[in-house]
Amino acid sequence: MPVVIFFTCLDLEQKSSYVVIYLVQVTLVPDINRFVYIYGLVPARYSIPQITSYFTTGQQFFSLLSFMFLHGGFWHLLGNMWFLYIFGDNVEDRLGPLRYIVFYLLCGITSGLSHLIFNLNSNMPTIGASGAIAGVMGAYLILHPNAKILTLIPIIFIPWFVEIPAFFFLGLWFVLQFISATGSHGSIGGIAWWAHIGGFIFGIIYLKIFLALPETGVTHKLRRVTAKKKTHRLQVIRPVGPGKDPHLYGTITITSFEALTGTIKLVNIPWGFQKRLVRVTVPAGVQAGSKLKLKSLGKTTPDGQRGDLYLKVTIA
Repeated sequence: MPVVIFFTCLDLEQKSSYVVIYLVQVTLVPDINRFVYIYGLVPARYSIPQITSYFTTGQQFFSLLSFMFLHGGFWHLLGNMWFLYIFGDNVEDRLGPLRYIVFYLLCGITSGLSHLIFNLNSNMPTIGASGAIAGVMGAYLILHPNAKILTLIPIIFIPWFVEIPAFFFLGLWFVLQFISATGSHGSIGGIAWWAHIGGFIFGIIYLKIFLALPETGVTHKLRRVTAKKKTHRLQVIRPVGPGKDPHLYGTITITSFEALTGTIKLVNIPWGFQKRLVRVTVPAGVQAGSKLKLKSLGKTTPDGQRGDLYLKVTIA
């Protein structure tokens, strides 16, 4: 089981590997509590001799790695994968796939050690990728501080999407983690606050170190092999509407692979005080410069008619 966990997850491009491990965890493990205690991170295993004696040195070291690939439930898994989807690709693009894997694992291990230090005698297992992902978020803050993060804010039953600068979004997130950690003495409700904080801080430190190291030939080869096949499914398009023209014009970006096979995107279109979330179908075989017509998504004319929205296709 530990070998499966480790080697399945080395390909961090495939978020589905986490799903595979979760399905194995919930369907094939007869005693889930014992499994989590063995492969999760339990600080008391390292600080209390009576408990330490039950584990081999290999098990003690391996749990510092395996804990980050286990999850406590579907929503725990989904939340972590969503954050990894938002921030991970951009950091990987900068570091390259090989250095990104090493960076990610180091962030996860360091986040575990941070949790261990601040909860030395805790006998509660900690699992989840959130510490490693916090490291990715810290790196993203340094690389793209002014990037806009499309954030869903539910107002009663109405979803409202707003764009928040990365430095504000991530800075606020870090402050909330710190307040929660200090207010709960490091652990409450099974949430490893200090793992988040440690991962975030060391993610920044590791990024600085990795950027100072030169890329190898292997990294260049892996960049070509793992080149993105798809752009983000959710995009923000800011249309323009010149003069009295009732139509709006914008640009949608896809990859050459998506141009060949076709794709579906969710597009957030801010215009005036309106923010519309639209499903856009890009047909297979589309060419760069082609225009997609979205009916009745343009400006409202004096006679009450609606213009159209035209999206020009660019291929990244």
